[in-house]
Amino acid sequence: MRMLLALAVSFFALSSFVYSATVAQKFQTSAGDVTITPLNHASTRIEAGGKTIYLDPAKPVKFAGSPKADLILITDIHGDHMDPASIADLSKAGMEILAPPAVVATVTSAKPIANGESTTWQGWTIEAIPAYNLKRGPAEGKLYHDKGRGNGYVLTYGGVRFYFSGDTEGIPEMRALKNIDVAFVCMNLPYTMPPEEAADAVKAFHPKIVIPYHYRGSDLAVFKKGLEGTGIEVRLLEWYPQ
Repeated sequence: MRMLLALAVSFFALSSFVYSATVAQKFQTSAGDVTITPLNHASTRIEAGGKTIYLDPAKPVKFAGSPKADLILITDIHGDHMDPASIADLSKAGMEILAPPAVVATVTSAKPIANGESTTWQGWTIEAIPAYNLKRGPAEGKLYHDKGRGNGYVLTYGGVRFYFSGDTEGIPEMRALKNIDVAFVCMNLPYTMPPEEAADAVKAFHPKIVIPYHYRGSDLAVFKKGLEGTGIEVRLLEWYPQ
């Protein structure tokens, strides 16, 4: 009996680990499935309609052998979001890049999309959402992420709306979002916000599903607890594989 109990406990632990591992998430839409795969930190692969999109491809992910990109979305100028070497590894003929104007100054092949602007691409609608600090920065009067420089994105495909926050605090523009089905929300100090603040902001715009990302060093249990009783499904995925 003890052996059976030990085996059951081991299986449960393994199952819990597998659930939180780097596994692709599949979402049904009226235009077909969207598959979203966590890669590392903010780096994300999105696949739908035979096309591959990368969000913030950057080291330490090794992209050799990965599917080439049809579209790359970049959120900000920092190295964990904008990595020219990773972009080069994913490049192919016809690939497009969309990025804030501040990124285009370095990644000159990118097309600018600024806060508040939107565009369409291969069945997707892409909206650039502000992403910035309200109070956190390296020194008095300075912020890690200035307002107007970086983007979050709302990506809509087949009627389903996916939000990627980029580097931000719980800003009014995030809290005012509407009809978000799946939200990928950052949290890490000192650069963005703690899990308590992230949970409070998520409650304000109330997506159906929220997935923490860009969370290095954060206590995800605190984030999950902060959303108990809201009806928002919290999915905890492993964005930092060993």
